[in-house]
Amino acid sequence: MRAAVRSLVLLTACLSVAPALARTGSTTLIAAHERKPAPDFSLADARGARVSLAAQKGRVVLLDFWATWCTGCKVEIPWYIEFQKKYAPQGLVPIGAAMDDEGWAQVRPYIKEHPFNYPIVAGDAAALVKKFNITGLPLTVLIDRNGRIADAHAGVVDKDAWEQEVRALLKERPR
Repeated sequence: MRAAVRSLVLLTACLSVAPALARTGSTTLIAAHERKPAPDFSLADARGARVSLAAQKGRVVLLDFWATWCTGCKVEIPWYIEFQKKYAPQGLVPIGAAMDDEGWAQVRPYIKEHPFNYPIVAGDAAALVKKFNITGLPLTVLIDRNGRIADAHAGVVDKDAWEQEVRALLKERPR
C-alpha cells in the first residue's frame, strides 16, 4: 500500500483525488442541499478506542488523511492542532486517519514524538482509499453537523481559506 500511495503521491504531486470528492484550489463550501453523506467508518485510535464518523453527528468534522512520510501532511497537522484548540468548544472535531502501510507500528512512534490534540485512527487503509476515493495525500475532508461532505481538498490546504470554511460550518445548525 505504501509504495502504491507514494507512487500516486509523486505522480500527482499530492494534488489529485477523484473529482467527485476533492476540489483542488476550492475555497467554497458545497451548498447544503448538494452535499452527499460521508462514508462511515469505525477504526481504533492509539488507545484502542473505536472512533466512527457516525458518532460525530452534530459536530463539524475535519477528517485528515495523512501519513508519517507525507511532507504536505506535516505542514497541515500543526494547523489542525491549532484549529482544535480554537474551535473544539464550538463543535469542531478533527480526526487524523493515518494511511501508513505499517499501521500502528509506524504511526505510534510518530505520534509519541509529535503529540496530537485530536484522535488519530489507523487500520484498514485500503478500505478508506476505496470509500473516499483517495489517490494522493494529503486529503482533507470537511463534514458538516449532519454528516455530509461540505468540502474536500487534495494537497496542502490554504490555511486561512480552510479556517474560514471551518468557521462557516460551525455557524450552521444541524437539520
